Amino acid sequence: MAFILSNLLNWLRSLFFAKHLEVTIVGLQASGKTSLVNVLGSNQWSEDVVPTVAFNLRQVRKGNVTMKVWDVAGQPKFRGMWDRYCRGADAIIYVVDAADRSSIPTATSELHALLSLPALSSVPLLVLANKNDLDPAMGVDELIKEMRLGAIGGRVVSCYSTSNKTKHNLDIVLAWLTQRAH
Repeated sequence: MAFILSNLLNWLRSLFFAKHLEVTIVGLQASGKTSLVNVLGSNQWSEDVVPTVAFNLRQVRKGNVTMKVWDVAGQPKFRGMWDRYCRGADAIIYVVDAADRSSIPTATSELHALLSLPALSSVPLLVLANKNDLDPAMGVDELIKEMRLGAIGGRVVSCYSTSNKTKHNLDIVLAWLTQRAH
């Protein structure tokens, strides 16, 4: 009986106190975007993730927050459409493979090109230095410096070191996201 009442109360709360959030996840190929969505949505991580073609759309519910998550492909031929999915988003998550130092210059130029678009001028940005479980992954301070994140103005910018595999700091990512729900 207590279980039924608890479920009823949760359902009523979701009706009257529901919040929504639209998030776009971008970044270079193989940085961990789809794995992030899988871990946030179903708490499952797998080594065998098929590269995204164009985009995936997934609805993720955490507590009273329903997130519409656009997971956009990171291969060069799809980067030109990132801005279409970022327009109207409540937040942009930019995922970086922090263990692949050779990709940082490209990741930096693609991020700054995206953020230079006037339509995205005030959208909050969360940069994830992903794959911190691998050596030699860059730390947050080094990534902030290398990607010139301190030079980005006019919006909220945050950067966290994460691992989709070990789920390191994903609780902080969720807290950051849910703060932007409306």
